[in-house]
Amino acid sequence: MNIDHNSLWGLLLLAGDIWAIINILQSSVSSEKKLIWIIAVVLLPLLGLIVWYTRGPRIGKSLTGTD
Repeated sequence: MNIDHNSLWGLLLLAGDIWAIINILQSSVSSEKKLIWIIAVVLLPLLGLIVWYTRGPRIGKSLTGTD
């Protein structure tokens, strides 16, 4: 099986996007915000993942009020 570098980067990006979507769904933000974040990650895979990682909702972010 021959996997080139582009395929490897594509698989890593896909794994990162799936991880981001799972974390978005588990966050405590509203359903509308979840939908917007998921659309951003799906339509702009690399940019959406980077922006979500730096600015996106986190699991339990609103539960303590200290984040």
